[in-house]
Amino acid sequence: MLHHSIFELSPLEQQITKRSQSFFAQDCQDHSSTLCDMIRGRDFLFIGAAGSIGSQTLSTLLQFEPRRVDVVDISENGLAELVRSLRSTNTHFSVPADFNLMPLDYTSQIAHDWMGKRYKNYAGVFNFAALKHVRSEKNPHSIAAMLDTNVAKLMTFYDRLEDAGFRGRLFNVSTDKAANPSSMMGATKRVMEHAMFSQALRRGLDAQVTSARFANVAFSNGSLLQSWVYRLGLNQPLAVPEGCCRFFVSMKESGQLCLLAGMLGKNDHIAIPNLDPAVNLVSLQDVLEEFLAENGFEPVYLTDEAKAKTSVHELSGQKKWPVLLTPLDTVGEKPYEEFLGGKEQALEGQMGSLSEVPYLPAPDVEVIAFRDWLRHLLGPDATSDMFTLDLIKAKIGSLEPAFLDTHVLAKNNLDERV
Repeated sequence: MLHHSIFELSPLEQQITKRSQSFFAQDCQDHSSTLCDMIRGRDFLFIGAAGSIGSQTLSTLLQFEPRRVDVVDISENGLAELVRSLRSTNTHFSVPADFNLMPLDYTSQIAHDWMGKRYKNYAGVFNFAALKHVRSEKNPHSIAAMLDTNVAKLMTFYDRLEDAGFRGRLFNVSTDKAANPSSMMGATKRVMEHAMFSQALRRGLDAQVTSARFANVAFSNGSLLQSWVYRLGLNQPLAVPEGCCRFFVSMKESGQLCLLAGMLGKNDHIAIPNLDPAVNLVSLQDVLEEFLAENGFEPVYLTDEAKAKTSVHELSGQKKWPVLLTPLDTVGEKPYEEFLGGKEQALEGQMGSLSEVPYLPAPDVEVIAFRDWLRHLLGPDATSDMFTLDLIKAKIGSLEPAFLDTHVLAKNNLDERV
């Protein structure tokens, strides 16, 4: 039986999510024996696990006593903090004796040489490597970098797993922004779903492949909420988009969701949380006010950036804090969240907290053509005329025709905001 403490939400998380314990607690408890049978004494690989969601999934999996865990991440500092945190936390799990953290690009030849003989022994592989910010949609070159990280590297990795005879479970995290994508980031993650599920690309890879789309993770690395913590500590104004509502899960919940989807999810399906918009959809302004109240302040909403920056000292002395209220008019931003694409259907599965969405395939000929074009784009023979927004959008549209209409173009970029 899992210890109840792993399902407890902090007071601030309770205020944000409107629940006192994990949304996934019942499913974790109900399926704990099955998870134990699948994990205890077995080997696992985590890619990109130095980040918030990956590290939370890892710490959740450690509750079930794996034999060996290998962790690969390009962030050397992130790996150092991960192992410090795991070994310092007073929790109900222990770090296995065979625990290896390597600062590597998981598709590099060095990583392949190190993991090559291990691939076949992994019971499960969890992949969290991603470029995940809408703000990364700056120009064709930054979009090409998203395609490289979110799609091309995954295809290379799949080839290596297949060649090595991997037959375990393979989980790649997706995002709610892949459903009816309005941003290039969301579109690259939808293309990632095609890359991971398409039989045309999987060749003979005989693995159980699953994914998950889910909500914002409160205070995760790079999130707006985490930026509030930084801004407050640096005596800087906060910022929040006006009229924006979001679903939230806590960091613990994100790890539990990914473990459930990765180990118990149905092959070729995408898990989505059964969050109720009437109950679980919250205003970012409400979340901001709760965050400031927790820190002893009231918000003062402003629309002038210069005034917001110069008023911190005066307002903080009155137990108030300047907040820059910004319109939702930047590239790729959605005013709402959704987990299902236009023709997708959520099916009831074995878990009450999660539904399962069958993968809707793109035509094999389009998938293969996109792969070949992407390899050319990222290869040494690419020409400057290939790096155009219109061309990249058209190529993505060959797999996701609706993206040609749902993509949100705007003059403003998030990097132009506080």
